[in-house]
Amino acid sequence: MSTTPHDPAAGSEHGDQHLGTDDELITSDTMPEQFLPDGGVESVDVDLAAVHPELADATQVAEIVAPDRTIRAKVGEPLLQMQQVTMKFGGLVALDDVTFDIRRGEILGLIGPNGAGKTTCFNTMTGVYRPTTGQVVFDGRPLGRTKRNEITRLGIARTFQNIRLFSDMTALENVVVGTDARHRTSVPGAIFRSRRHRAEERDALDRGMALLEFVGIGRRATQQARNLPYGDQRRLEIARALATEPKLLCLDEPAAGFNPAEKEDLKALIRKIRDDGYTVLLIEHDMRLVMGVTDRVVVLEFGRKIAEGLPAEVSADPAVIAAYLGVPDDATA
Repeated sequence: MSTTPHDPAAGSEHGDQHLGTDDELITSDTMPEQFLPDGGVESVDVDLAAVHPELADATQVAEIVAPDRTIRAKVGEPLLQMQQVTMKFGGLVALDDVTFDIRRGEILGLIGPNGAGKTTCFNTMTGVYRPTTGQVVFDGRPLGRTKRNEITRLGIARTFQNIRLFSDMTALENVVVGTDARHRTSVPGAIFRSRRHRAEERDALDRGMALLEFVGIGRRATQQARNLPYGDQRRLEIARALATEPKLLCLDEPAAGFNPAEKEDLKALIRKIRDDGYTVLLIEHDMRLVMGVTDRVVVLEFGRKIAEGLPAEVSADPAVIAAYLGVPDDATA
């Protein structure tokens, strides 16, 4: 397993290592018919490890999935900084002078009651909104007016509260779409299928299959996204985000709609992602999940930061308890 990013100028460690020849790639043209969805109605599981035995080795899968990016910040140093960020919508102050860091290699939880400003904070980090005042600095670079697609290329990936998948595409195709964020093939190169285009296409399929195995849904590779169980759709969205090779993975309420067993599985997956070299930001309402998986927690209330620290410290903070449970009337009299 690799947790140290490599220099892209030196070439990817896995750049010349593929899971098979062009004839062995899983595509709608080359897979045996029994492995494909039946008319888009009946879905059939496929054992990717049977197609490519390398995927049966969790260590090799982790090595393929591990980030291959140059990161300025050393482990433990700030990767993303919210610097006195205020976000106003007309007369509404959604974020009020919010400052905190996300450190490389950690799982940071961002929590707060409904209306606290979590999603606004999340959207400000990922370029959906531009701060009214203050700035977001990512890996030493102020994001300023950076476009959303450029932010993805810089290394910030996210999932959404409401699942956003390409429903008519297969699980593998959804993940391959994510890999396109790192491709350099020109339009003419794609049209005429240049050597670079063919190499990137092959690498995308290799990485897509490995990512599906990594998040635990390799057997769903050839099923349409809309036919997947809800929990697997959540995992697929995480796999697609990881396909962009992010430095920071932002998860927006990934446990929404999960039962207790699924939440425990999600905790294990989030730890696995961090252990593979990623930094994770987690927004989640489930306090048990947050306190059980994060390294640090930041708490918002009415757009302001009211607490920051270790999970045990934050859960015992009177201001946090009051924000979630309220206070007696006589306490504010």
